[in-house]
Formats: sequence, structure tokens, C-alpha cells
Amino acid sequence: MAKGRPRKPTALKVLEGNPGKRPLPENEPKPPEIAPDCPDHLNEEAKREWKRIAPELEELGLLTYIDKAALAAYCQAWSRWVNAEELLKKHGVLAKSPNGYFMQSPLLAIANRAMEQMKSYLTEFGMTPASRTKVKTEKPSKKKKGAGQYMSGW
Repeated sequence: MAKGRPRKPTALKVLEGNPGKRPLPENEPKPPEIAPDCPDHLNEEAKREWKRIAPELEELGLLTYIDKAALAAYCQAWSRWVNAEELLKKHGVLAKSPNGYFMQSPLLAIANRAMEQMKSYLTEFGMTPASRTKVKTEKPSKKKKGAGQYMSGW
């Protein structure tokens, strides 16, 4: 099986304006752009992230009901990363081995792996600065309450 760059979802190609100008798939399934319910098995931090990001993705037309597993995996990786970072803040990046030597904390490996997982899902959903620059949405973004609050006073 040939390896290469993963295929970009057609929804992202459309939002980007189809920069490659290649024909888009005609018979591709088009599930409704409805956000799935947050899975019960997610922990509280993952559920908070789901509730934060799912409405945004749905508004942009980048989330459908069948994307539940991908978004759940992103949210769980987010939660794992947050938890590892909180523990690293408390215990530091170094740990002592049973022999008394300093070594890298296993928490650092957990945090780094969770970040890698998050990045792959963020890119899939067009949620990184680089992937977002390629997305052009037809749906007008609703101005949220408090938007621009960081700019006031400049």
C-alpha cells in the first residue's frame, strides 16, 4: 500500500476554493452537517472541550454526525494533555529513577504524545492556524458576545 499525504476532506477543499482545481468527487456521501451528541464516556475535561468546539465546527459546516469518533478522540487527547500539563506543573519535567538518577518525567512523554494526537485531529478539522488559512467559508461567522474583548483598550 502506497504511503503519502492523507486525503483532504472534500468539505475542506470546497471551503478552500478547490485550489488544486481537480474535479471533486461526485458520489461522495454528504452526511448532514449536524453536530453529534457528546459521548457519555468522555471525562469532564474532554466534555468541556467538546462543548467549546463542536458548535464552532458545526457553524462552519465542518462537523457532521458521523464525525463523532474523530471529535471524541481529539477531545480525549486534549483532556490527557491538560491533565499531564497540570501534573508537570506540580511535579516538574524531571523525576528520580529508583537508582537516584534524574530522568525525564514520564508525564512529559504523555503530554507530548497527546499534543501529536491533537495536532493530527486539529488539522483534519481545519483548526490549526496553517490549515485555517486555506479554509474559505460561505457561512457568515456570527459575532459572539465578548468577541474582540482582548483588543479593547489598545
